[in-house]
Amino acid sequence: MSATGVETARHGTPLPWTDILLSAIAAVSWALIGMAGTAALGLHLLRADAAGSLGPMTAAVVALGAGGSVSPSGDVSAFGLKSAEAHTAVEITPLGVSLVGALLLAWFFLRSLRTAGVVIAPAELLARAGAVTALFVATLGGLAWAGHDVVTIDGGALGLDRLPGGAGKGGGLDIPGVGDVGGLLPDRIGDLIHAKAAVGFTVDTAPTLLGGLGWCAGVLLIALFASRRTPLPAGWDAVHRVVRPAVSALVTVLLVAVSAGLAAAAYAAIGDDHPRRIAGAALLGAPNGVWLGVPVGLFVPWDGRATGVLGTVLPDPLDRLLGSNSDEPVTLGRLAELDGRVWLLAVAAGLMMLLAGVLTAVRTPVDGQVGAAGFAGRCALRLGAVTALALPFLAWLADVSVNASLSVLGFDAFGAGIELHGHLGLALLLGAVWGAGAGAVGALLARATGAAGARAVRPGLDAGTGADGPGGPGGWGGSAGSGRPGSGSVGGGGTGGGEAGPYLPSKPFRPPNPDTNPYLEVPRELRAEPEDARPPAAGDDVYGAPTVVRPLGPPPPVPRGRGRAPGRPDGHGSPDDGPTGPPPPPPLPPRPKGGPAGGPRRGPRR
Repeated sequence: MSATGVETARHGTPLPWTDILLSAIAAVSWALIGMAGTAALGLHLLRADAAGSLGPMTAAVVALGAGGSVSPSGDVSAFGLKSAEAHTAVEITPLGVSLVGALLLAWFFLRSLRTAGVVIAPAELLARAGAVTALFVATLGGLAWAGHDVVTIDGGALGLDRLPGGAGKGGGLDIPGVGDVGGLLPDRIGDLIHAKAAVGFTVDTAPTLLGGLGWCAGVLLIALFASRRTPLPAGWDAVHRVVRPAVSALVTVLLVAVSAGLAAAAYAAIGDDHPRRIAGAALLGAPNGVWLGVPVGLFVPWDGRATGVLGTVLPDPLDRLLGSNSDEPVTLGRLAELDGRVWLLAVAAGLMMLLAGVLTAVRTPVDGQVGAAGFAGRCALRLGAVTALALPFLAWLADVSVNASLSVLGFDAFGAGIELHGHLGLALLLGAVWGAGAGAVGALLARATGAAGARAVRPGLDAGTGADGPGGPGGWGGSAGSGRPGSGSVGGGGTGGGEAGPYLPSKPFRPPNPDTNPYLEVPRELRAEPEDARPPAAGDDVYGAPTVVRPLGPPPPVPRGRGRAPGRPDGHGSPDDGPTGPPPPPPLPPRPKGGPAGGPRRGPRR
């Protein structure tokens, strides 16, 4: 920490616990309000509240969105069968709810950090993050208590009317290892369709609390690495220069991809017969579909299967590929065999990575001692490392595992499920390759257009006080490669703290104006003015006096005939005689002729 900084970390002073607690309450409250509102609106648009209470279902969806776990189970009582049971297993994260909560939580958390100054103390950073995490986990405990209910599902909604014999005719129901059992239930399948399945769900407390702890800590960590204007503890300058440009670029393009997915959903809802259903599914699962398509577009293989009516909820041609009961992995090539337009997904994913490479180069400080190849190598290494971690993370988030079955007398009379899991190892390797390539190409493009380092900023500065300072785009407002904290030199000898001072001024809020800054005004004698710009004057007056000392010239010569030097009859004095006196008054004018004798006498003119 530099002593020249205007605002520094609070070392040796008590932590502002009141501000820490109030900011934590605001962050957690707004995050949960956003998550609950998104979940409730999505469930209402999907008409899920027609089968049960909206409040407990909303609490369960919020718990799932925060990394929690829900255990559904239920019993079916139909035509006297006491052993009928409904089994369900749901392992899916509604990333639409998660994304809304993450954005609100990160925004309020980062806003509280910016009040600490240019550098924040590690103790204060841990205290603020810990307060937010503890309060969020405690609130999830309340959701676990409220998130339990019983949902009544109609048998026809489970797809039982599509079973052989579902129209009320016996026969045609084949169970592996048993054979055709249609005769065992003659004319009763139609009654089963009208059965009511009471399916209950309960939020698991312990897994939800642990999942919420990891979810909140991950959101705060990603937010701290992605925000380029949030202060960091002293000694974390390498994190700001190396990690933050790549992480912020990748987070930006992923959010842009989600926005494009929401726009596509809105376009699809315009001409669909069920626009409410599409809008509700987009609110809850648009990031699921987008972040599933990004790894697929980058050639990451997936293992999956789809059975029963749940396979119809998948987009085409994924539903046809998973419904073929093939053991081969889901790849971009196999999807393109069913629909050639799938190759556009690879084009979109490649453009997304190229945009991430350009943003990384634009936000990375430029070292004047490193050429274009060295700068491209640095950007490629940094973006490759970040993408190698991000792509498996996206594949893990987009995992889908949903199973629903109905057992009658111990036999599975109805079953449906979706399984979709990505290859995390290949995702890591492909992420490194795609990130390195995109970082190198983006850096070369930014260097060729002069945009490299144009948006590099110092930590702890608000928007608009960043890179475009007096030094231009070559770093953080100083000369490139100078080694000063404001030079943008990666390997310079400065501290990198970037505090403003008398010898390292920060960027002004407006461009310099010579009309309002007297230090920028050009002296009048150096201005190129026309001859008639100023009226002639006998000498310099006080208003035109220069503000700086100029060389003094010889005194002006004494005019001849204007007076007599003291002690000399001829009026020429020597240089040592001193200054001459004032000239004598002019002679009296002659008396006018013809004037009155007694008139007043005029005196001489002065």
